[in-house]
Amino acid sequence: MSVLERPAVRRVQAALAAADSKAEVMVLSASARSARDAADSLGVALGAIVKSLVFTIAGHPVMALIAGDRQCDAAALGRALGISGSVARADADTVNAVTGFSIGGVAPLGLATPVSVAIDESLGRFATVYAAAGHPNCVFATTLSELARITGGRVCGNISIAAP
Repeated sequence: MSVLERPAVRRVQAALAAADSKAEVMVLSASARSARDAADSLGVALGAIVKSLVFTIAGHPVMALIAGDRQCDAAALGRALGISGSVARADADTVNAVTGFSIGGVAPLGLATPVSVAIDESLGRFATVYAAAGHPNCVFATTLSELARITGGRVCGNISIAAP
Protein backbone atom coordinates (compact mmCIF):
# COMPACT_ATOMS: atom_id res chain seq x y z
CA MET A 1 0.00 0.00 0.00
CA SER A 2 1.26 3.47 -0.90
CA VAL A 3 1.84 5.82 2.01
CA LEU A 4 -0.74 8.14 0.43
CA GLU A 5 -3.37 5.40 0.78
CA ARG A 6 -2.94 4.92 4.52
CA PRO A 7 -6.11 5.82 6.42
CA ALA A 8 -4.51 8.63 8.45
CA VAL A 9 -3.07 10.30 5.34
CA ARG A 10 -6.34 9.91 3.48
CA ARG A 11 -8.11 11.56 6.42
CA VAL A 12 -5.77 14.57 6.08
CA GLN A 13 -6.34 14.69 2.32
CA ALA A 14 -10.10 14.62 2.87
CA ALA A 15 -9.91 17.35 5.53
CA LEU A 16 -7.85 19.57 3.20
CA ALA A 17 -10.38 19.06 0.40
CA ALA A 18 -13.33 19.72 2.75
CA ALA A 19 -11.66 22.98 3.79
CA ASP A 20 -11.30 24.03 0.13
CA SER A 21 -7.51 23.98 0.44
CA LYS A 22 -5.38 23.53 -2.66
CA ALA A 23 -2.64 21.96 -0.49
CA GLU A 24 -1.53 18.49 -1.51
CA VAL A 25 0.11 15.88 0.67
CA MET A 26 3.75 15.34 -0.27
CA VAL A 27 5.67 12.14 0.43
CA LEU A 28 9.23 12.77 1.56
CA SER A 29 12.00 10.31 0.83
CA ALA A 30 13.23 10.57 4.43
CA SER A 31 11.31 10.61 7.67
CA ALA A 32 9.89 13.90 8.89
CA ARG A 33 9.27 12.47 12.37
CA SER A 34 10.94 15.53 13.92
CA ALA A 35 10.87 19.17 12.85
CA ARG A 36 14.61 18.99 12.12
CA ASP A 37 14.12 15.90 9.93
CA ALA A 38 11.31 17.61 8.02
CA ALA A 39 13.30 20.82 7.51
CA ASP A 40 16.32 18.86 6.28
CA SER A 41 14.20 16.75 3.91
CA LEU A 42 12.49 19.82 2.48
CA GLY A 43 15.57 22.05 2.45
CA VAL A 44 13.78 24.78 4.40
CA ALA A 45 14.41 26.70 7.62
CA LEU A 46 13.54 24.85 10.82
CA GLY A 47 11.05 27.59 11.73
CA ALA A 48 8.98 26.85 8.60
CA ILE A 49 7.98 23.48 10.05
CA VAL A 50 4.72 23.37 12.03
CA LYS A 51 4.92 21.23 15.15
CA SER A 52 1.48 19.89 16.14
CA LEU A 53 1.66 19.53 19.91
CA VAL A 54 -1.10 18.22 22.14
CA PHE A 55 -1.52 19.39 25.72
CA THR A 56 -4.21 19.02 28.32
CA ILE A 57 -5.52 21.99 30.26
CA ALA A 58 -7.47 20.97 33.34
CA GLY A 59 -7.76 17.56 31.68
CA HIS A 60 -9.16 18.90 28.38
CA PRO A 61 -7.05 18.33 25.24
CA VAL A 62 -5.87 21.28 23.15
CA MET A 63 -3.44 21.64 20.27
CA ALA A 64 -0.61 24.14 19.85
CA LEU A 65 0.85 24.66 16.37
CA ILE A 66 4.38 25.91 17.00
CA ALA A 67 7.22 26.92 14.68
CA GLY A 68 9.91 24.24 14.49
CA ASP A 69 12.60 26.52 15.91
CA ARG A 70 10.55 27.48 18.95
CA GLN A 71 9.07 25.82 22.04
CA CYS A 72 5.53 26.10 23.31
CA ASP A 73 5.17 28.31 26.37
CA ALA A 74 2.78 25.99 28.17
CA ALA A 75 2.03 28.58 30.85
CA ALA A 76 0.79 31.01 28.17
CA LEU A 77 -1.25 28.41 26.28
CA GLY A 78 -4.26 28.35 28.59
CA ARG A 79 -4.43 32.14 28.73
CA ALA A 80 -4.23 32.35 24.92
CA LEU A 81 -7.14 29.93 24.57
CA GLY A 82 -9.13 31.39 27.46
CA ILE A 83 -8.96 28.14 29.42
CA SER A 84 -7.84 28.01 33.04
CA GLY A 85 -6.25 25.11 34.87
CA SER A 86 -3.03 23.18 34.97
CA VAL A 87 -1.31 22.54 31.64
CA ALA A 88 0.48 19.27 30.84
CA ARG A 89 2.00 17.78 27.73
CA ALA A 90 -0.12 14.85 26.52
CA ASP A 91 1.44 11.39 26.46
CA ALA A 92 1.59 9.31 23.27
CA ASP A 93 -1.60 7.38 24.05
CA THR A 94 -3.55 10.57 24.67
CA VAL A 95 -2.17 12.15 21.48
CA ASN A 96 -3.30 9.14 19.48
CA ALA A 97 -6.72 9.00 21.14
CA VAL A 98 -7.39 12.72 20.64
CA THR A 99 -5.95 13.17 17.16
CA GLY A 100 -6.10 9.72 15.59
CA PHE A 101 -2.43 10.16 14.63
CA SER A 102 0.79 8.77 16.06
CA ILE A 103 3.49 11.12 17.29
CA GLY A 104 5.75 12.00 14.37
CA GLY A 105 2.85 12.38 11.95
CA VAL A 106 0.29 14.43 13.92
CA ALA A 107 -1.54 16.63 11.45
CA PRO A 108 -3.22 19.88 12.53
CA LEU A 109 -6.54 18.87 10.91
CA GLY A 110 -8.56 15.72 10.35
CA LEU A 111 -8.46 15.12 14.09
CA ALA A 112 -10.41 12.31 15.73
CA THR A 113 -11.74 14.75 18.35
CA PRO A 114 -12.39 18.48 17.92
CA VAL A 115 -9.99 20.52 20.06
CA SER A 116 -9.17 24.18 20.58
CA VAL A 117 -6.12 25.16 18.51
CA ALA A 118 -3.61 27.92 19.25
CA ILE A 119 -1.23 28.88 16.43
CA ASP A 120 2.18 30.44 16.96
CA GLU A 121 2.19 33.77 15.11
CA SER A 122 5.95 33.43 14.52
CA LEU A 123 5.06 31.02 11.69
CA GLY A 124 4.17 34.19 9.80
CA ARG A 125 7.91 34.78 9.23
CA PHE A 126 7.61 32.33 6.36
CA ALA A 127 5.56 32.62 3.17
CA THR A 128 5.12 28.84 3.20
CA VAL A 129 5.02 26.52 6.20
CA TYR A 130 4.89 22.73 6.26
CA ALA A 131 2.71 20.60 8.52
CA ALA A 132 2.60 16.85 9.13
CA ALA A 133 0.00 14.93 7.15
CA GLY A 134 -0.73 11.77 9.12
CA HIS A 135 2.49 9.83 8.53
CA PRO A 136 6.16 10.51 9.39
CA ASN A 137 7.01 10.80 5.68
CA CYS A 138 4.11 13.06 4.71
CA VAL A 139 3.66 16.82 4.90
CA PHE A 140 1.62 19.53 3.20
CA ALA A 141 2.53 23.11 2.42
CA THR A 142 0.32 25.99 3.53
CA THR A 143 0.43 29.55 4.83
CA LEU A 144 -0.20 30.92 8.31
CA SER A 145 -3.52 32.43 7.26
CA GLU A 146 -4.69 29.24 5.58
CA LEU A 147 -3.53 27.18 8.57
CA ALA A 148 -5.74 29.31 10.81
CA ARG A 149 -8.66 28.97 8.41
CA ILE A 150 -8.48 25.20 7.90
CA THR A 151 -7.90 24.37 11.58
CA GLY A 152 -10.23 26.95 13.08
CA GLY A 153 -7.25 27.92 15.21
CA ARG A 154 -6.48 31.21 16.89
CA VAL A 155 -3.20 32.91 15.93
CA CYS A 156 -1.48 33.93 19.16
CA GLY A 157 1.59 36.06 19.73
CA ASN A 158 2.65 34.77 23.10
CA ILE A 159 2.53 30.96 23.03
CA SER A 160 6.10 30.25 21.96
CA ILE A 161 9.58 30.98 23.24
CA ALA A 162 12.97 30.65 21.60
CA ALA A 163 14.27 27.09 21.73
CA PRO A 164 17.56 26.66 23.62
